[in-house]
Parts: sequence; C-alpha cells; structure tokens
Amino acid sequence: MPPKCAGRKKLPVPLPPGYVLNDFQKKSWKLGKILGSGGCGLIYLAAPATERAVCDDAVHVIKVEYHENGPLFTELKFYQRVAKSEHIRDWMRNHQLSFLGIPTYWGTGLAKYKEKSYRFMVMDRLGQDLQNVLQQSGNRFSKAKVLKISIQMLDVLEFIHDNEYIHGDIKAANLLLGCTNDKEIYLADYGLAFRYQPNGTHKEYKEDPRRCHNGTIEFTSIDAHRGVAPSRRSDLEILGYCMLQWLCGTLPWEHNLKDPNAVQQAKIKFMNNLPTSVNECLPPGSECSEITSYLSYVNSLKYDERPEYQKIHNILLNRVRVNRPKALDPLHLPMQEYNKKVPDLCSLQNVVRTSPKEKSQKEVGLNAARETPSKQKPLQIKRASTTNKVECLPPTRITERKPKATMTVEDRSRETVQNEPRRAAEDIRGSGQKSRWDMLDGTAAHHYRLGQGWTKLVDRHSNSANVAHDKSKIKSSIYRYGATVLLLMILIGLVLLFL
Repeated sequence: MPPKCAGRKKLPVPLPPGYVLNDFQKKSWKLGKILGSGGCGLIYLAAPATERAVCDDAVHVIKVEYHENGPLFTELKFYQRVAKSEHIRDWMRNHQLSFLGIPTYWGTGLAKYKEKSYRFMVMDRLGQDLQNVLQQSGNRFSKAKVLKISIQMLDVLEFIHDNEYIHGDIKAANLLLGCTNDKEIYLADYGLAFRYQPNGTHKEYKEDPRRCHNGTIEFTSIDAHRGVAPSRRSDLEILGYCMLQWLCGTLPWEHNLKDPNAVQQAKIKFMNNLPTSVNECLPPGSECSEITSYLSYVNSLKYDERPEYQKIHNILLNRVRVNRPKALDPLHLPMQEYNKKVPDLCSLQNVVRTSPKEKSQKEVGLNAARETPSKQKPLQIKRASTTNKVECLPPTRITERKPKATMTVEDRSRETVQNEPRRAAEDIRGSGQKSRWDMLDGTAAHHYRLGQGWTKLVDRHSNSANVAHDKSKIKSSIYRYGATVLLLMILIGLVLLFL
C-alpha cells in the first residue's frame, strides 16, 4: 500500500535537540541533530539519555513520524515479528553466513510534542545510501560490483522470504552502507513490507485495480502494476531491474515514468524478449549473460513458487569467477572463485606444480623436490570492464623441502597431521561441492555447506592421523618403561653383590 502521507508530502514538525523519548521498554533516548528524512519521517542522531548532549559520532538513530502515518507502523511490525537479533543469528548459523544486511532494531514508542502525537523507532546508525555512491560513480557500477551487491541482497531477501515477508521497494536509495564498514550493505526501509504467506498460506493471485502500480514506478514488478499482492518473485524481479540500471545507467522505460500503463507494457515486452532486450540496453561490445540468466529464471517462476536461492547464487557468481575486484575499491568486495574446472588463479600458492621429470619420478615411487611458485610468471586474466587486463599478485613463495633420508613413525604421523588441512581443501575443491559467499569484511569468506561427505572426509583423515600418533606414543612409552625396569634390575644386582 502506498504511504498515506504521500499525497500530502508533509513531514512531521521537527523535535528540538536534546528532547528525550521513552520507549515501551522504559528506556530513555535523547535526540541529537537531524540527519535527514526518509519516506514520511525525520531521522535524528540519538543516544541513551544522559546529561551530556548527543555527539556527532553517536551509533544510534531515531526515525520519527506522525502517529497516524502507516509506513512506520508497517516497518515496526516487520522488525518485531521477523528481525529479532537472536532470530537473525540462528538463521545465519543455519545458512553458514557471517553477515546479513538487516539493520538492528532497538525499540519503539510513542511521544507527544505541541499537541501532536508521534511514533518513533530506534535503530543502529548506518552510512550513506547506495544512490549517492551511484551518482558519484557516474550513475554506473562495474559488472563485478553489481553482482556482488546483488549477492548480498539475495541473502537478505532469502531471510525475509523465509519469514513470510517481502520487501516490495528495493532500490539504491534503500540500500545503506555500514557506518564503520563500507563493504557491508544493508537493506532498509520496510514501509512497504508485505506478509505474503500469513500462517503458512500463500496469498492468491488476484488483480485489484485499486492497488495498481504500487511501489517505485521504475523498479516495481509487473504483478504490482496489475494490482496483484506481491510475492517472492516480485522482489527478485525488482532486484533484477535495479541490477540492470546500475550496470547500464538507465532503464528502457525511464523516459515515460509519468505514464504507469506505458511503463507496465514496456516491462512486459522487455521480459518477453530476453535476452535481446538486455543486450540492447548494454553499451556496444559489452555482454551481461548473468543478468540475462537471472531475469530469465525469475520470469519462469510461478506466482506462489519458492525460488531456488542457491541456484540464483550460482548464476550470479558465474561472472565473479572471471573478474577480480580492485583491492582498494571499498565497494569491490573481494570474492574468491570456486569451480573445479576453473581454479582460483590468484591462489596458486596452494597448488604444487611439478615438472615432467618430477612426474616421472613420482610414477616410480621416488620423492621429488617441488618447484617453487616463484619461478612462475605472474598470471593475467581478462575482464569485461573498462580496463583491459588485471594482474594477479604472484603466488606466495613456498619453502623447498628436501626429502628425508629416514623417517620415524613419529615424523610420519606429524607430517600427516600438518598436511591434513591442505589435503582436505584439495579434496573439497575437486569434488565440485556447492559453496556460499558472503562479503562481510573485505576478505574472501568461503562458507561450505557441510554435509556427510565433508564430515566423513575429515573423520577419515583425522582418525588415520590419530591412530599413527597413538602408535608412536605407545612405542615410546614401552621403550621408556623397559629402560627403567632394566636399570632397577642392575641396581638390585649390585646391592646383592655387595651384601
């Protein structure tokens, strides 16, 4: 439903700095300066109420709207039902994620000022929105950046959808960077959030002329244009339009936004003419198979069908395997490749290369010295953006290790234990097992979906290492106890001899 205040375009009367608000948990919050406005409300810096004024580095904000406005009430219901901190942590743990872009909710309450009633909500402070970053980048992002932002948003949408809600208004203005970490991206503003599956029953497909063209006109879904209650495929379709605009700079229907019916027909024609319609939006010489495949999959979904989120991840990760991000670009979130057919070109320090001579020696059972990666030439890969080549850093030097002439049981067990992590990682890489990426802290965090195969692999290797280690301990104990007994017997013999 559109915001009730949209027609009036009236923001609340500003509250004075230092004004104290009390939430329903009886916690007091002091207002600082106004940071800006969002939807139908004002956003203030805030801090727990003390005698001191609110500093500019405060870590909380308060969103204030008139009590009768609908969007903030809808947003509060979403946070209270879905976005509790412990619930988010459990979901992240179950899905092997270290970060999820849902803002932290602290509390809510009601207040009165000059005979006006207000509703407020306390949240964590976030950084600038992605729309500002987009404008500073010339209204376009690189393909790698678009795909990585979309992967973060896909995790957020999966969490929301699993909890019976859709967002309904995904756009750059509602994506906020982290306040202290600009590699974290949060999906904010749940004023149009909709519970599509209350009590486990999906809403029926029903067109309602009174609800046509709901949402932000350039991004809203075809279902929303028809007045149909939004569903999971609606959120994914909106994200697809955002990806296309971030990559191309504009959408084919943006010149006619004052005519919602014309926009609706343009979107229907666009989705029916994939992949040609996407290719026509791109600059000459560019290609965008990932977004084309993504939109084709979304277009094939039924109204009440649950999307295969892992499949969508794989579609979007396809391009990330080829394009390496710039290390110093704060929005180029580093991601490492995974594919058994295309190894990670910039992580070859984990791979030991051998010459043909060494391979022949291996075949006859001889130990050969390994060639160090420092002798290899730096690798280069192509990227489809404005730069022609990206040089990968040379692999880390591996110390050459000469074979030992003799090796005890204890040495052999120690070497087995030390090599277990590398061998397990190589087995996983060669098995083609599915993986999930998150872009939390600027490092490539690779989360494997643990299954029986991984558990058995680790148990098998760890058990063999433990057995060898236990045998060596038993043998050394026997030798030590035998020597002790022999020494005692010699001492007893000497005593008896002197007596």
